[in-house]
Amino acid sequence: MNYEELRRKANEHWLSLMEGDVPLISVGTALCGHASGGFRVLKKIRQHLSANSVAATVQEVGCIGLCYAETLVDIKRPGSSRLFLKNVRPDEIESILGSYLVEGNIPTDKVLGYRGKHGPIGNEKCIDDLPGMALQNRIALRNAGTIAPDDILQYIASGGYEGLSKALSIMTPNDVIEEIKKSGLRGRGGAAFPTGVKWSFLVGAPGPKKYILCNCEEGDPGAYNDKGILESDPHTLLEGLLIAGYATGASNGIVFIRHGHDGPIDRTERAIEQAYESGVIGKNILGSDFSFDIEVALTGESYVAGEETALMEAIEGKRSMPRYRPPFPAAYGVWGKPSNINNVKSLSYVPEIISKGAEWFSSIGVNKSTGTAIVCLSGNINLPGLYEVPMGMTLGQVIDDLGGGVSDNSALKMLQTGGPLGGVLGPDSRNIHIDFDEMRDAGAIFGSGGIIVGNSKVCAVDLTR
Repeated sequence: MNYEELRRKANEHWLSLMEGDVPLISVGTALCGHASGGFRVLKKIRQHLSANSVAATVQEVGCIGLCYAETLVDIKRPGSSRLFLKNVRPDEIESILGSYLVEGNIPTDKVLGYRGKHGPIGNEKCIDDLPGMALQNRIALRNAGTIAPDDILQYIASGGYEGLSKALSIMTPNDVIEEIKKSGLRGRGGAAFPTGVKWSFLVGAPGPKKYILCNCEEGDPGAYNDKGILESDPHTLLEGLLIAGYATGASNGIVFIRHGHDGPIDRTERAIEQAYESGVIGKNILGSDFSFDIEVALTGESYVAGEETALMEAIEGKRSMPRYRPPFPAAYGVWGKPSNINNVKSLSYVPEIISKGAEWFSSIGVNKSTGTAIVCLSGNINLPGLYEVPMGMTLGQVIDDLGGGVSDNSALKMLQTGGPLGGVLGPDSRNIHIDFDEMRDAGAIFGSGGIIVGNSKVCAVDLTR
């Protein structure tokens, strides 16, 4: 099936969901939704619909980024916009569904906002006008929390695999690499090395079998954006992986996920299965001469497995220990084959860069830090969440405007950024910009995106321990 046929099928499917005769109910069941009772809410919804013979489509979605509002449930009644309800508990389901779904009465005390072409629901505000959403620029997280991660047609209807189709149909592999270089995309795993340059190392490597590896080991305390992408929109990672494979002449992709993280694992494996069924992974992808296979590999609870050569050792079933270099992975990688390793976030930007162009991406951000940063905001903060913001935003804006300020009306004492390899910033750090180089010069790194906020009651020694 070619891309045009897939897109037509996907649009029909999306229309049936959004403008069908039965309500669509979406429940947030990513890690934050799970922790707040999302699966119990989901079970209660299904029980209520069955007991009352109410027809509705129920689906699981990932995290929209407003983790403080989980469990988040959004309900779309026929002919109406989507209504997002916050902090929903299982014991509230009967009242909510009976009142809103059947009678149309809005549970105002639970409403976070609405979204949709049908306009406002009552006097409620659009969810995208909330500070936590309005200040974002969602690229890698563009679909998170709004489409079902296990439904490839929803991804395609939202523009998914358009970048892959464009690359295969009108671009050469070298064109793709040059576009990534011009975009200024730097790796989001911590080192911030230019992604296009890294890909170019693999191009000249000989042999029919070459690997693109995706690192979702994600062992940094306070970082959960890689897992968030895989739980919410795994196809954006797969599409980026496929484009990287095409650009470098690679034959295989491996998504490396820490063992025990069942949400990311299950949803990525399901996405791969659907992609094979739809012809976007496998032989002669979308009718082209390009073939590429993808699989998931797991590792144990080993922080050092996040180092690229230790990761390759783990994939091979060995102890996660870094290799001596040289040889470098582009010459001798996993199973002794040329390999290239990228972070989940790095690859997740690629589809939109190819679809919209390098200049579009490079126009976002500041200095040599182009595009966006995906911030995992936690600790002593009023509105913890997963926020994708333009590079160049200050830490003060992130803490006060997105995060709602330090909790307990307390003063900011410290920020721990970038995980164990990062650093600690003091209360005077609000004017520091999210910029790879500026944060490094300030004595910390942005790393993989974790920012842990400490208020005046936090003991730095205890936090470190």
